[in-house]
Amino acid sequence: MVHALPTSDEVDELAEASARIRASMESVISGRPDLVRLTVAVLLAEGHLLLEDVPGVGKTTLAKSLARTVDCTVGRIQFTPDLLPSDLTGVTIYRAQQHEFEFRPGPVFANIVIGDEINRASPKTQSALLECMQEAQTTIDGTTYALPDPFLVVATQNPIEMEGTYALPEAQRDRFMARLSVGYPARDAEVEMLDRQETADPLAAISPVTDVEHVRRMIDVTRRLYAAPGIKQYVVDLAEATRADPMLRLGASPRAGIQLLRGAKALAAMAGRNHVLPDDVQELAEPVLAHRLLASTDARLAGHTVTDSLRAIVARTALPVTGRAAAPDRRATG
Repeated sequence: MVHALPTSDEVDELAEASARIRASMESVISGRPDLVRLTVAVLLAEGHLLLEDVPGVGKTTLAKSLARTVDCTVGRIQFTPDLLPSDLTGVTIYRAQQHEFEFRPGPVFANIVIGDEINRASPKTQSALLECMQEAQTTIDGTTYALPDPFLVVATQNPIEMEGTYALPEAQRDRFMARLSVGYPARDAEVEMLDRQETADPLAAISPVTDVEHVRRMIDVTRRLYAAPGIKQYVVDLAEATRADPMLRLGASPRAGIQLLRGAKALAAMAGRNHVLPDDVQELAEPVLAHRLLASTDARLAGHTVTDSLRAIVARTALPVTGRAAAPDRRATG
């Protein structure tokens, strides 16, 4: 089915709304506008976000700032080694007085789910999120329950070299649209952070600037944004190049290509454009693809990282000739 392309007014409204969301988040996250922008892009692209870095750099704060900026339901999960799958999804209990079973939903039944230190839980518990993240539903005791719409998982993890961590399975890493590293702030930004948090928690001052219904409309506009055939071919070229690269033993999945295009549409819409540029795809190539790839044995022995391979692939893959054409004026109807 062909859907109507978004109007210029719809794109302008999305750009303005996303700017408000980013401004609200940046009042807490100092000196990292690019990180905030990519976080909002994942929300609009209907993806899930994995934040990876050492403790104390603001991963959870970033996730909380997004949750407080949108007037929606929020679930928070602190992952620990003894966490059970039912602690995430919920349980069915029997009420003797009523002679009936009652389902008590877990924290995944929320619009934004914050998973703190996801790689401290066992692989069995981590895998409980697979169905939730891919199909926006969960099956408990043979009954399938739909999750709220929109549904976004923002998970944080520590580097796997740290004590008490489990590496995420490849299947679960593939469910995350993007992996971002928070990193240490610049000196001026860190001083500003000290000023902001000297006497109060800046998160307490955040108030919602949009609601769930508005976010749904923004997601719909993002989904309908125009991507030229050349752009789509460029995305496929990048994905195929990762599968053929001798320095990689696992390349990008078809799901990775779909999410790369969706993320590029979100960046374009946030910039107020009604069409995707190759620059949008290139900017997201590393955040969207790198965590899905595995280096070959020869690459590891040579000290060649996945990021090195991906950057080389992006550099040598030909840009689409028609990628910069604007969306057609004629609006197709669905």
